[in-house]
Amino acid sequence: MAQRPSVNKPWRLLMPATLYERLNAHLFPGDLEEHGAVILAGIAETPRDVRLLARELHVAEDGRDYVSGTRSHRMLRAEFIDRQVVRARDHGLTYLAVHNHPSTDHVAFSEIDLRSHKLGYPALLDITRGGPVGALVFGERAVAGDIWCSGKRRADLSRADVIGRSLLTLTSEPPPTSPAADQRFDRQVRMFGHSGQAILSQARVAIIGLGGGGSILAELLARLGVGCFVLVDSDRVDPTNLPRLIGATRRDCAYSLQRADLPRWLRRIGYRLAARKVDLARRNILRANRSATVEVLATDFAAPGVASYVKDCDYIFLAADTMRARMIFNALIHQYLIPGVQIGAKVTSDREGRLADVFAVSRPVTPVAGCLWCNGLINAARLQEEALPDQERQRQAYVDDPDIVAPSVIALNALAASQAVSDFMFYMTGRADNERCLPYRRFEPVKARLCRDHPSAAPNCIECSLSPTSRLAMGDGFELPGMAM
Repeated sequence: MAQRPSVNKPWRLLMPATLYERLNAHLFPGDLEEHGAVILAGIAETPRDVRLLARELHVAEDGRDYVSGTRSHRMLRAEFIDRQVVRARDHGLTYLAVHNHPSTDHVAFSEIDLRSHKLGYPALLDITRGGPVGALVFGERAVAGDIWCSGKRRADLSRADVIGRSLLTLTSEPPPTSPAADQRFDRQVRMFGHSGQAILSQARVAIIGLGGGGSILAELLARLGVGCFVLVDSDRVDPTNLPRLIGATRRDCAYSLQRADLPRWLRRIGYRLAARKVDLARRNILRANRSATVEVLATDFAAPGVASYVKDCDYIFLAADTMRARMIFNALIHQYLIPGVQIGAKVTSDREGRLADVFAVSRPVTPVAGCLWCNGLINAARLQEEALPDQERQRQAYVDDPDIVAPSVIALNALAASQAVSDFMFYMTGRADNERCLPYRRFEPVKARLCRDHPSAAPNCIECSLSPTSRLAMGDGFELPGMAM
């Protein structure tokens, strides 16, 4: 955990929807009374903000843990506070005391609340050895926060995001009316309003893999009006990519030097002269939306420093189908409470060359609905295989011919990408239905069939459960797997 997070950046609270639902039911049971609780949260500092990642909720029982106060209407008992502060310290978490006020879309601390913070929080900082502590006050549709850091530095909470089927954002008072969107987005605004378009324009998304699926994602998201992109891919364009990469030309792949009839050494020179896939995607994004900001990382997803860019995003699209990419993607989602989706397409044939299986998949992955490990979508044997050097893989017969590649068709990529972008759009603009979590979707166009599989969650998963050793909501206090040093 960061020991001295900045108080000059906005502070944001991220909460899984399941935790928020339990908290809201406890704070607002319909009796118009004050109730209390404690949230223990991981912490992550990004270039944009400092994020508190709600991991544990400890409700205070009325009359035992939450009692009549001497300086305030009600208060948490010292014994309850002590247990939770010590737990926060021992597990590298942030202590956040919670209570509610009988309000709806406006909420603020009372003068008595703020005086109690000044009296008590310096002592709590001593217990946590400088780890941040703070307080949250909730209205039914609002939240305010007062965060204390070492050196008596203080920060206000800018907002809280509830991560579930739809994004729910809480602030201390209603946000100002969103300005009218650019005329280009008029038809979209008729669907989700100026406020929805403003949310998309402020969104920061990561696309991992800019091949057939990733290039379509970039195009669709840019035309949707997404404001900021992080693109990660180490590959360059080759002639076999041209039918699937949006906007790719023969010049992009240095076609005259990468023809299949040329010697391999000459094709390697052509590959080095070809355009990078991330640059091609950036060109397409800016052609569709000149106001977008695009950061390109022409490197491996596991390279040093990549995680610091991706953890700053609001949504992650995974369009790279290695097991290591899946593993890191899965960890980022649960460790930093960032929703995302994994997409892919596959064509297999039998020994006679007949089509055996043709499908595309779109698998939403969120911190509240199990993970790729729980659902058998990360293969440990393939993960180990990918870690071997190429020569060792060939020696052990993992790879028979490095030039053999799987069939791929743009229409299959488009099926998965379109569904993924639609899910993202409805999530960000709060227009999704009330279904707790999205199913994995498998499109089988040859059979004219759509299969839906609801993800499961293992109770003691070390990725997505609340087991003592899991990474869920641990933020910077937990090491990401597979990251190159």
